[in-house]
Amino acid sequence: MAVAIQIKDVPEEVRDAIAARAAARGQSTQVYLRALLEREFRAERNKRLLESLAEHRSLDLTAEEVVQEIRRGREDDD
Repeated sequence: MAVAIQIKDVPEEVRDAIAARAAARGQSTQVYLRALLEREFRAERNKRLLESLAEHRSLDLTAEEVVQEIRRGREDDD
């Protein structure tokens, strides 16, 4: 389910820079910012996944165990 997010008190120069970046990509500011938030979310999720895999500190993980860790990380984000 999608939700609306409102950010107040953004300096004009920040808004202008974001709008310029969005325009350079042929996107609306809304689409640009949504993609930025989604990238940030994925980066944090991937970081947590790598940290959980590092706990094993073993080269003995099977492909199935790696897949299970990835799925577990995705389920935690839902």
